[in-house]
Amino acid sequence: GAAGTGGYAFRGGLHPDTSMIANILANQGVRSELTGRPLSEAAILGAGGGLGAGYILWEFRARAAAILTLGFRNQWQYPAVPGWLAKTADRLAIRLDVHETGGPAGARMALDAILDTGRPVIAYVDQQVIGTWGQPAELSGVTGYPVVVVGRLGDDGYLVDDRGKAALEVPATTMVAARARIGTWRNRLVELTPPGRVVPAASLRAAFRAGLEDQVDHLRAPSDSFSLPTWRKWSRLLTDTRNPKAWSRVFPGGRGLFGALLSIVEAVDGTIGAQGGHLRELYADFLDEAAPTLDAPALNDAARAWRTAADLWEDLADAAVPADLDGAVDVVEAAEALHDGAMAGEPGRAGVADAAGKLWSARAAYAGELPLEPARIEALYADLGERISRIYQAECEAVESTAAAIGR
Repeated sequence: GAAGTGGYAFRGGLHPDTSMIANILANQGVRSELTGRPLSEAAILGAGGGLGAGYILWEFRARAAAILTLGFRNQWQYPAVPGWLAKTADRLAIRLDVHETGGPAGARMALDAILDTGRPVIAYVDQQVIGTWGQPAELSGVTGYPVVVVGRLGDDGYLVDDRGKAALEVPATTMVAARARIGTWRNRLVELTPPGRVVPAASLRAAFRAGLEDQVDHLRAPSDSFSLPTWRKWSRLLTDTRNPKAWSRVFPGGRGLFGALLSIVEAVDGTIGAQGGHLRELYADFLDEAAPTLDAPALNDAARAWRTAADLWEDLADAAVPADLDGAVDVVEAAEALHDGAMAGEPGRAGVADAAGKLWSARAAYAGELPLEPARIEALYADLGERISRIYQAECEAVESTAAAIGR
């Protein structure tokens, strides 16, 4: 590890919430009795109830263009404490110590006190302010997520694990600002204390089973905002011209559409965006891990069904930004380069700045109407709608396959 990280091993990861738990437990020397190895990120995802589904198109008067939000993890719409994180920790018998402070001075003291004990700690931060992803100032306060603070950098900085291959160096003033930016989080820090160095096989079986039952019930729910019917709703809004939330009405003449299309790529493709992508492949890995653990070989069939859905999501991401739009291919490549830079930790900073510059200038260039024929935009909507409809069908089948495997 870097100086000041106390030998903390950077293991990478896909999704902020699941990887932070996996990485902290691994660094605390926790092992599974079943495998003798650290708990995988896939196992954490599965124990926490697996996948979610969510689609929201936010329209703010203050902003020129609508903002697309897609959710892919169980309970994605709730901040992780107490919701998803508490549920996941409870199933794995991990103790959570949540620290919240009103003012910046107290918040910094609380963080330093924990780091002085040599323990890594989860901090909830504003994604723009923390600086990993090279976002412009206008996105301050829009999205937050957890990172792991693993150590101090002298007296005025911190070493952060944001799923990268190496530490990010974050000045103390930046850390204070990033933690304070989203007021409802109250500078939240969370410490994880596992029950011991070995997670017993019986505990893991119980956690996996609870997570599987939660998954099936959650995705079978009728909600068209937070369960599978949300994909069907999205598919219809791409082609239904009467609904005020239809894309043809939210993006008249394609105005503001480019940003939303790029957001699909960033949200769906785990090798591009900041949130780990659609997570379907990771969940399939969990099912393959759970099959022998629970002596339920049919979970391998469910894993295949989820991989079918994962492939459809990847195809959607590939189709979202029209290749016949001038510079479109370069924009997606810049988004990939941005992700690669972010995952490199501190050595990737220059790459992040360069890629982010290209990305945001392209967004600005296409902020107005898209230079495509109306019939071409209509065809794009029809194609995306059809793809999302197929995703909905595939995920319904995958859920029923999962349910059958556990007799639910």
